[in-house]
Amino acid sequence: MSTKSREVTWGGQIMGARMRAEAARAEARQAIRKADHAEAYAWSIRMEGYGGPAQPSPTIGQCLNGGLRWLEVECNRCKTRASLPLEAIRRPRDTTLWKLEASLKCRNCRKGRTAPPVHMIKLTETREITPYKWVHPSEER
Repeated sequence: MSTKSREVTWGGQIMGARMRAEAARAEARQAIRKADHAEAYAWSIRMEGYGGPAQPSPTIGQCLNGGLRWLEVECNRCKTRASLPLEAIRRPRDTTLWKLEASLKCRNCRKGRTAPPVHMIKLTETREITPYKWVHPSEER
């Protein structure tokens, strides 16, 4: 006569505990994604509606995790608007958005080494502003 092995005795409980832990992790990831989206969206509405303040702002990683992947900016001089993909910004993902504003410059108004600053307008899920059509200098417009 033999006894039951430990795998037979405890295997079902261990497997059930693993499944519950994985489900809890998935729910936690979804809750974090919702929270990141809500925080980034609240900041976006505050920037668009009031024009600021830019602080406190979400991080680049929070915006990307929440699904808001585009930052809309406007030049202070020529009022040109542009949508920038947050994925293409070469900064650590824990950088807050307000720290980016000083490094963003307008390409249209650039004169040599000087370029006017831009201000942030809002965050969007998709690109809302179409990019300029690039024309080679030798071609007619």
